[in-house]
Amino acid sequence: MINPFKFGSIVDDPFFTDRTIEIKQVASVMNSNNHLILISPRRYGKSSLVYKVVNSLDRPVIPIDLQLITSVDDMAAQLLKRVYRVYPAARIRQFVRNFRVIPVLSVNPVTNAVDVSFQPGQSAFPKLEDVLNMIEKLGTPKKRCIVVLDEFQEVTRLDADLPRQLRAVMQHHQNINYIFLGSQESMIREIFEKKKSPFYHFGYLYVLNKIPRIEFYDFLFSRLNDSGNDASALANDILDFTRCHPYYTQQLAFMVFELHNNREIKDSLVEQAIGETIRMHDMDYERLWGTFNRTDKKLMIGMSESGLTPLSEAFYRKFEIGASSTAFSSLTRLTKNGYIIKFENKYEIDDPFFSQWISQRRNK
Repeated sequence: MINPFKFGSIVDDPFFTDRTIEIKQVASVMNSNNHLILISPRRYGKSSLVYKVVNSLDRPVIPIDLQLITSVDDMAAQLLKRVYRVYPAARIRQFVRNFRVIPVLSVNPVTNAVDVSFQPGQSAFPKLEDVLNMIEKLGTPKKRCIVVLDEFQEVTRLDADLPRQLRAVMQHHQNINYIFLGSQESMIREIFEKKKSPFYHFGYLYVLNKIPRIEFYDFLFSRLNDSGNDASALANDILDFTRCHPYYTQQLAFMVFELHNNREIKDSLVEQAIGETIRMHDMDYERLWGTFNRTDKKLMIGMSESGLTPLSEAFYRKFEIGASSTAFSSLTRLTKNGYIIKFENKYEIDDPFFSQWISQRRNK
């Protein structure tokens, strides 16, 4: 049987799970003249949700991940490169020849893909402004382009003044729907909800949460029901461990399915799958653990071994963290880096396998 679970990349049917309400909401915003700000921790499925919607709309889509962008020049070049993927070159040429700074174009003779670069040493933002205005002119009221800016909180890393410059251009666009994706909630909210921010209330802000347990249970049960095991128990055991985290639920379910099909099961199927997954990533977790400072390690140990809130006096005393300000600084840093997430006003370690690895190492 083909494994019915997928993780680690953008997913669509038949691997896409539920999100019926979210699909309708994202589609509604994209069908309006408004922009969308979508927030969630990493690996919650933001990109899969967005692409499931935009791919159904039959409109040009230009995506870019700001984590991988090195400068404003690079952002302009990467956007223009993607414009060439979705619009005819002949149509683009008439706009490019009027750019204030003409880009350097090269064509791969095998794939016909266009590579783009801008010569450094000239003012950067006019290049990006020309590309964005070109996308606006290429769109039409009936077929607006969708520009997806992933990890948008990185915008200030490129240039502290870039948010102000972008807002000044984007606010005039009528033929583009912008989608701003962000995994660091506090930074995204500061960009879009702080009154002094140029992007204050620029679009519809939507927080993507975990998939509700009942929907995830139905998804797992329907795919594990032919395994010859108790599908209901398997589904519940998986969700108990992953706490309905979209990525890790798919990962654990994938391993459960693989173990059932390929080898003799000696222990609990889910427990064995958890053990196999932790063993696969042992070296990764070892290297990651070495990057944490002493307070970070105490905080992660406390969260993996106790049900105490990491901001409580009992937590500080039990795990000898010291001042509450020290714990708060560590918690803020680990949350910013994605190792800890805040869900329903509670903090938890993002990766349940890493949490289990910490606990296992401590109790050897």
